[in-house]
Amino acid sequence: MIDERTLVGSILNGNKEAFKLLVNQYQRLVLHMAARIIQDDHELEDLCQEIFIKVYEQLSKFKFQSKLSTWIATIAYRTAINHAKKNKRSSADQLSEDNLQTAETDPETLYSKKDITKIVHQQIKGLPVHYRTILTLYHLEEMNYQEIRKVTGLPEGTVKNYLFRARKILKKNLESYSLKEEIL
Repeated sequence: MIDERTLVGSILNGNKEAFKLLVNQYQRLVLHMAARIIQDDHELEDLCQEIFIKVYEQLSKFKFQSKLSTWIATIAYRTAINHAKKNKRSSADQLSEDNLQTAETDPETLYSKKDITKIVHQQIKGLPVHYRTILTLYHLEEMNYQEIRKVTGLPEGTVKNYLFRARKILKKNLESYSLKEEIL
């Protein structure tokens, strides 16, 4: 892993290769963050580029009070949320469990093909945006509660609550397809 202070210093001194290293290091994180909020692939690609432009423009403001990954994830999260609000494409902004999106692909069909991973991902896509985001940060990006709090701006208790609710909904949805024992 690259030393964050050295990397940031190199970028601020105009080293383009250092910025390429930063992009390579954090592109997965940015993609995960944005993809949980924006689900259109064309918009997602543009949004990821926009996020890295913001990172570059605001890098001089980074004061090493948190990990660089947390700071970048915060920019990605806020940019994606603002993009979704501007375009009003996603009804998943609402946190009501009654407003869960239906999956585009029939989970029973996917199950018959024994593609459990696709079923799980499809069910996660159906969760409200805050639940999807927190699941991604906690399980895929392996952030702790405090880091997720910094990224989302949500209180730590809310983060824990959303993670609990997201898991509960996901478990309930997967149980209905007789996947509980195979996945959990």
